[in-house]
Amino acid sequence: GFCYKMRSVYAHFPINTVVTENGQAVEIRNFLGEKYVRRVKMQPGVKITASTKQKDELVLEGNDIELVSRSAALIQMSTSVKNKDIRKFLDGIYVSEKIPADEA
Repeated sequence: GFCYKMRSVYAHFPINTVVTENGQAVEIRNFLGEKYVRRVKMQPGVKITASTKQKDELVLEGNDIELVSRSAALIQMSTSVKNKDIRKFLDGIYVSEKIPADEA
């Protein structure tokens, strides 16, 4: 299988992530202090968990690398900063590590 690790990056407002639907979706709250709740569903066969070892880390696991990477991309795209200078506003959830699932 494949394992993608994602980290929350923020300058001021802490991004809250909650894994819902038994590891099939994630809710992203307080991104840039916004009240809007972003919900991202995982692709079929991809399981998401919050990391126990590392703060602000999400772990995506699945057998199909296309679906795992697409799920990671959907999470990253959901936290894109609109109408601001993206050189200054670096907040978001980014892929930090791509490893085989047996090494995770």
